[in-house]
Amino acid sequence: MIKMPETSRAPVLDLPDRYFRIMEGLLQQYAPTAEVWVCGSRVDGSAHAGSDLDLVLRNPSDLQKPIENLNALKRAVQESDIPIMVDILDWAGMPESFRQRVEAFYWVWEAPVSE
Repeated sequence: MIKMPETSRAPVLDLPDRYFRIMEGLLQQYAPTAEVWVCGSRVDGSAHAGSDLDLVLRNPSDLQKPIENLNALKRAVQESDIPIMVDILDWAGMPESFRQRVEAFYWVWEAPVSE
C-alpha cells in the first residue's frame, strides 16, 4: 500500500536490495505482527547515499498498544550489516502532530511475493 498526496509522484523505496533483505529478516524476527511504514527521504525522492531509513511500527490490533520487542529490534539493527542509520519509532508513542506528518506520505513495508 502506498499513501501519497495527489500532487506527488508515486513513492519508491530508495534502499539497496541487500539492505532491504536484511531489514526484512529483522522485522520478521523481532516484530512479525507489526505494520511497518517507511517515511522520510527514502520514499519522498530526496534520499542520498547517507540518508537514514525512517520506520514507524504500528500494532494493527490496537494502535495505542506499544510494539513488543522494539528495543531488541533496534539493537539487532545496530548490530547488523546495514551501514545506514535506521530510525525506528513506535506509533503508539508518537505525538499526534508527528503522526499527521507521517500519514501525509508513507510507504507500507511489504516483502516481495515469491513466485
